[in-house]
Amino acid sequence: MNKLLFIVLLFQAVFVVAQPVPQGREADEAKLTTTLKEFHQAMVKKNTVSINQQTDKALSYGHSNGWVETKNEMIKNLETGYTGYKSIKEDSLQISINGNMANARFVGDYEVSLNGGNAVVYHLKVLEVWVKKGNRWVLFARQAVKQN
Repeated sequence: MNKLLFIVLLFQAVFVVAQPVPQGREADEAKLTTTLKEFHQAMVKKNTVSINQQTDKALSYGHSNGWVETKNEMIKNLETGYTGYKSIKEDSLQISINGNMANARFVGDYEVSLNGGNAVVYHLKVLEVWVKKGNRWVLFARQAVKQN
């Protein structure tokens, strides 16, 4: 019985060693997930310093109604209160990384007010495109569509 247990454990150990874990990719996915969530929280908190660091200068931020903001427009709209994010909740996050580019798809519930009006919750399907610059990920593009 001890020999059989030893053989099974030896086989299991060899199999685990023979299957390398892609730690670099997993680390990138974990870092991007954290960055994405931090970016969304910065939007809610109107932390424009953080948003400026987490977005590319050529940002294209597309909304579900067809409105597209540049980086400067998005930051200005947050600062003036024209756009107010009350909460952003991500669900079903899927990340695909290819070199220094990544896309993140998720279903999101965005509670937003426009121009000081009452907040409305939008249930959206979102695609965000992120670019790795050095050791950090920055948002390059975002597009959302309403989910039925």
